[in-house]
Amino acid sequence: MKIAVLKESAGETRCAAIPETVKKFIALGASVSVERGAGADASIADGDFEAAGARVDTRADALKGAEIILTVSGPDAATLKGAEKGVLLVGALDPLRRREAIDAYAKAGLEALAMEWMPRITRAQSMDVLSSQSNLAGYKAVIDAAAAYGRAFPMMMTAAGTVSPAKAFIMGVGVAGLQAIATARRLGAQVSATDVRSATKEQIQSLGAKPIFVENVAGIEGEGAGGYATEMSPEYQKAQAELVSSHIARQDIVITTALIPGRPAPRLITDAQLASMRPGSVVVDLAAEAGGNVEGTVGGETVVKHGVTIIGASNLARTLAADASALFARNLFNFLSAFWDKDQARPVLPDDDEIVKAIRLTRGGKVVNERLTAD
Repeated sequence: MKIAVLKESAGETRCAAIPETVKKFIALGASVSVERGAGADASIADGDFEAAGARVDTRADALKGAEIILTVSGPDAATLKGAEKGVLLVGALDPLRRREAIDAYAKAGLEALAMEWMPRITRAQSMDVLSSQSNLAGYKAVIDAAAAYGRAFPMMMTAAGTVSPAKAFIMGVGVAGLQAIATARRLGAQVSATDVRSATKEQIQSLGAKPIFVENVAGIEGEGAGGYATEMSPEYQKAQAELVSSHIARQDIVITTALIPGRPAPRLITDAQLASMRPGSVVVDLAAEAGGNVEGTVGGETVVKHGVTIIGASNLARTLAADASALFARNLFNFLSAFWDKDQARPVLPDDDEIVKAIRLTRGGKVVNERLTAD
């Protein structure tokens, strides 16, 4: 069983393997071939992979005879030229926004597995690439906000007077939001947070932040399948907008994290609400790539409106390439090792397994995932 690790396309700093996971795959009986320079942006030298037991090859040599290809961001068909039919392509493949690429994988005879569609069940927690990368993104969002904010975060009592603490408001309390709360608290800010899921109140309070919630309005539960948020009722949306408007005007830092799988990001902050914030405030929009939670967000760019800096965060995990690669690579190993058959010296993916059914996109030359075939 040969595993290939490819160098990612331009702009993707992460790597799908680290020396630690290379050693673990080899211990399972696999051989590992890493494309030259694959780990450079994540501060992993080719020599580190070789020391772990991997071969460092050209792309063509890495693909030759490979039965599993590990990737962070889904490669295009040209990148995979030379891959054999039946190969497992494992990574974050962005199926809904890259449907043509998924069709190309099917046509090439690859079995594509989208790790970001991992179900949120107990036995899959260690395989969840969305959670591992979102955790880093939530941390980095606060760090970027602090860098852009022209004042200190913590209260400071000095001989020259007192510096008031920054007020930070986190909108959306998933993995990224919880880490943003914890990081802002560690930096000394006064933190408040909101979410459409009422179950998150206790989580917010457990981190020392103040929950800001709409009360007594239908739709407050907001708990969708797999722990994701769903769209809210019109009554709830109106009540939430009024609550946020009164609260956001008093905030210095706002971080938005709201995403609904397969749909454009919900609008949480309007231009009028931005205008109510004081000049110098900072908004970090973690949903920028999905259209943004904030009116005026530009994905991948920082803009200023009404004196408020809006950071259109674009995959912040990439800016922490070494740690992001380590977590992502472990997610991939945890998945493959969970299905590894020692006798066959390869992963065996049962058709009736809920993890396999959730993440398998293509097989036998066809697109097979229900989320893609239902269109």
